[in-house]
Amino acid sequence: MNEQENNKFLGEEKISKLLLKFSIPCILSLLISSLYNIVDQIFIGNSKLGYLGNAATGIVYPITIIAVAFAWCFGDGASAFLSLCQGRKDTKNSHRAIGNSLLITFIISLIFLVLGFLFQDKLLFLFGASSASIDLARDYFIIILSAIPVYMLGNSMNAIIRADGSPGFSMLATSAGAIINIILDPIFIFGLNLGIKGAAYATIIGQIASLIISIIYFTRTKTFKLKWESFKMDFRLFKNVLKLGISTFITQMSIVIISLVCNIMLAKYGAKSKYGADIPIAVIGIAMKVFSIVINIIVGIILGAQPILGYNYGAKNIDRVKETFKKVVIAASIVGVLSTICFELFPGAIIRIFGSSDAIYLEFATLTFRLFLMLVTLTCLIKLCSIFFQAVGEPLKSAIVSLARDIVCFIPLVIILPNFLGIKGVLIAAPIADVIGIVITFILVYNFFKQLNKNEKVVKSKESFKNSKQGIIITISRQHGSQGKEIGKLVAQKLNIPYYYKEMISLAAQESGLDQDFVSKINQSQDYLHDLYLTTAPVKYAITAQEKVIKMIAEKGSCVLVGRAADYVLKDNPNVIKIFIHAPKDYRIKKVQEMYKDSLNKAKKNVEKSDKNRASYYELISGKSWGDINNYDLCLNAALGKEEVVDIICNYVKNRGE
Repeated sequence: MNEQENNKFLGEEKISKLLLKFSIPCILSLLISSLYNIVDQIFIGNSKLGYLGNAATGIVYPITIIAVAFAWCFGDGASAFLSLCQGRKDTKNSHRAIGNSLLITFIISLIFLVLGFLFQDKLLFLFGASSASIDLARDYFIIILSAIPVYMLGNSMNAIIRADGSPGFSMLATSAGAIINIILDPIFIFGLNLGIKGAAYATIIGQIASLIISIIYFTRTKTFKLKWESFKMDFRLFKNVLKLGISTFITQMSIVIISLVCNIMLAKYGAKSKYGADIPIAVIGIAMKVFSIVINIIVGIILGAQPILGYNYGAKNIDRVKETFKKVVIAASIVGVLSTICFELFPGAIIRIFGSSDAIYLEFATLTFRLFLMLVTLTCLIKLCSIFFQAVGEPLKSAIVSLARDIVCFIPLVIILPNFLGIKGVLIAAPIADVIGIVITFILVYNFFKQLNKNEKVVKSKESFKNSKQGIIITISRQHGSQGKEIGKLVAQKLNIPYYYKEMISLAAQESGLDQDFVSKINQSQDYLHDLYLTTAPVKYAITAQEKVIKMIAEKGSCVLVGRAADYVLKDNPNVIKIFIHAPKDYRIKKVQEMYKDSLNKAKKNVEKSDKNRASYYELISGKSWGDINNYDLCLNAALGKEEVVDIICNYVKNRGE
């Protein structure tokens, strides 16, 4: 399916059919990955280790999340960068970014390994170990820690494989590891009587299998090929990878913070209750892993909806955005309500899957499922809305929704409430945080759709491609306020060739089906998280459309193209002259004041903001630095005067033609 057919498919096909096509593979993949986190606890709980064994794995779990936070940060960052490179046909930087990411992942894993062995007991006690569980936690942790480089590299590579266009192979690697873990757990734990060490061995063998399968894939990748030079560090390049992956890191580290604070409070107030310190930690660990199954279904649903939402939002097909959102909310609500019914009515049946018939243990487990997971439906909707905002190019709103419930609400509540309610305060903190979180989420979603309704799609006047004589193509990049547009127009008039600025945007909108106003604003509309905004689905559609149109314009012959990283898009065209127009900041501020009637302060802010966003856009599109003289044939100071700059350009074109 080509790009135009794919756009038509996303813009016209029945929403329910699209959701089934995209969401089911996502759900299956995420559910398989959940098995890693839950299988050990089932077998350990049903062994002679009982709840103490589950407490030990619950203590180690958040420590491994720290490791995976780094792995996913570098893996997801490299994946996003690979997607950008695929769009701009950049094979040079793609393999170097991936090689750098894997190298840094490996180095961080070795640091993690050393620090883990040096401070193992301090870490385990920090995350809630007691005198009763420390030996089991240590036995499990040492084995898991020994394979941490395998675990981290496997997770990083898995994300890159998906971005390389092989989600099925990615799922195969994860599935193979999970299946091996499931098979080996009973053999090692019961057959060989290795107890908690057996569970750890089964886990790392599964991780090794996943890594081996991923390595095999890396010998026959689709869009990049690793070489020895791929692993030569380029910190400027890696900085882009890091910026693209930082949101994943923050999300994962928020889980660590929540787990750490929760375990500390459970150990502290559990020790003061009849349940003791270990039962609460064991039970919460189980409850969170059971809940992870529910939340992964929700994430799978909304991830499947991302391309539908992204395209239709960019195309301003508002009714289809609303319909898609409505359907995923209904689906998530059904999953949440059914889960809540199970947690409220059958907590004993769920907890017995994980072993232990101790009466006190079952009492606390029942209390946990009924209180801690009481409003799980709201949690599901909050997570769904966070990813929804990512899909429609609103990373700041996504971050607010995600962090409001977990960091802003839950952590203070879990610290404060136990002072008054004892250990029940830890459990009550979750539903209260859900209520506050859903109110914040509802306000943001309501305002988003209210604003969306005001921005109904407007039919713009159509542009057409202008035929021209074959010859020089001039691309002009410019600082804000340097009069680059006016200079480009004068050059086009003087050389009697077509001029494209807004025309490029209109043509890109027509070719892709996206809204013209949306395409126009992709390199200027964000004050915060601009780099993440540029990697969201709707913006990617717009960038791809722009690049296609720029190449089509160039095929028509000689012309002037202003902005939109046209110089990089046409980097392989031998007829291109690349020009950068700059000027002193004071000069540009004055020009902005004259053009837009801005105050001095407003003009200054507009110049700074616009230049920052243009630089960010250009760097992500091209992998190069905006304004670097090495990227252009001419860099001209607009303060010389428009006519003088125009003459210089025209004379240069004339001499170049000769």
